[in-house]
Amino acid sequence: MNLILMGLPGAGKGTQAEQIVDTYHVPHISTGDMFRAAIKNETALGLEAKTFMDKGELVPDEVTNGIVKERLAEADTENGFLLDGFPRTLNQAEALENILKDLNKKLDAVIYINVNKDILMERLTGRIICRTCGATYHKTNKPPKVAGTCDRCGGHDFYQREDDKPETVENRIAINLELTNTLLDFYTKRSVLHTVNGEDDVQDVFKDIQEIIADTKK
Repeated sequence: MNLILMGLPGAGKGTQAEQIVDTYHVPHISTGDMFRAAIKNETALGLEAKTFMDKGELVPDEVTNGIVKERLAEADTENGFLLDGFPRTLNQAEALENILKDLNKKLDAVIYINVNKDILMERLTGRIICRTCGATYHKTNKPPKVAGTCDRCGGHDFYQREDDKPETVENRIAINLELTNTLLDFYTKRSVLHTVNGEDDVQDVFKDIQEIIADTKK
């Protein structure tokens, strides 16, 4: 069972990835984890990636693709894997096809968690933090018990991180959406794309994912 999980920021990808890994016992392979492991193990590609990361630069595709190939060749992927955060670009998607071909593996499904942009904005811009004690809340999903008052310390001064401000979030979604649409088109043409409604309850989303996975095994 070889899967790619896709979704825009705030779609709930992390939650679903945890449930897939817990249920099907396949390794959850994210770009960040791969980079950290390659650097820790001091592989040639890991050390090369580190030189870019230390300068705050994007790791070139050829290095990223090489690290992905090393990771997918490891023994724990024998019964499947869940790729998260890769591929991000069309170039990476094409490289992944070649990597899987070289490793004699095939992609069973690409699962896209679809959520309306307005709902993503609400989810991502709703976080507020108590300036006094650092307690975190969400305006809609987890507000303070008394409006404007921190449950933990009784403080009344809340703020938003720069990352959570509407203009920042909107730009982030727009950039991700452009990249995602290219990948969705790529995987639609290969008849492996499946879309689930990420606006449903978390467990209903997971049931839909389970049905997709069951179909790939038929």
